[in-house]
Amino acid sequence: MREAIAFVLALALGGAGQGLAGETAKAIGDPEAGAEVWIFCSGCHQIGPDAEAGIGPPLTGIFGRRMGSIEGFPYSRSMTRMGRDGLVWSLETLDAYIENPRVLVSGTRMSFDGLENPTERADLLAFLREFSDKPSNIPEAAPTARADRPVLSEATLAIVGDPAYGEYLSSECTTCHQRDGSDRGIPSITLWPDEDFVVAMHAYKQKLRPHPVMQMMASRLSDEEIAALAAYFGKLGL
Repeated sequence: MREAIAFVLALALGGAGQGLAGETAKAIGDPEAGAEVWIFCSGCHQIGPDAEAGIGPPLTGIFGRRMGSIEGFPYSRSMTRMGRDGLVWSLETLDAYIENPRVLVSGTRMSFDGLENPTERADLLAFLREFSDKPSNIPEAAPTARADRPVLSEATLAIVGDPAYGEYLSSECTTCHQRDGSDRGIPSITLWPDEDFVVAMHAYKQKLRPHPVMQMMASRLSDEEIAALAAYFGKLGL
């Protein structure tokens, strides 16, 4: 398998007519190591030509697939909503989801807590790409390209938000979201861990999450304002 992978990458990296994209292509991770990480997923998901839905949907052809689009599978409302908003599984969105599912999709039914180790995630993504037909042998092509995107600094994550300021800012949020934490077609944002709230808002700000209204709202907020909202909603109702 390793020789086949090397041959595929050699074609992508050095094939005639590849141009600049071919010159800049690089491997995501080690798919053979990713096959070992796959054990964490295999209790709920199947992959391969004969994969079927189980506890989770099949992951064959996941790259480039719109979220929540397997016909007949009972996705959560949050997952279905994100698919309607246009979220497509790419290297970037899968990496974020595997790292912390609830940050990317609040209300997801996936019980997996997330995979913190970036090397293990990269290896797993390389393994998944082996089962996505069109992009599997084109590492630099969307949706398997690892895009350069802003990364939250430790300083941003360390900001201690002022809940009183967050309450002052919260009126636009509560136009749609309920202060009592109920879900009336729009997911609750109360009692989230502060860091999850901050990362989710920056995901909208960086256009990782696709909802256009939330992207617009997040783009208006400074790091300090996002932290303040996180502090306010994180303790609302306690």
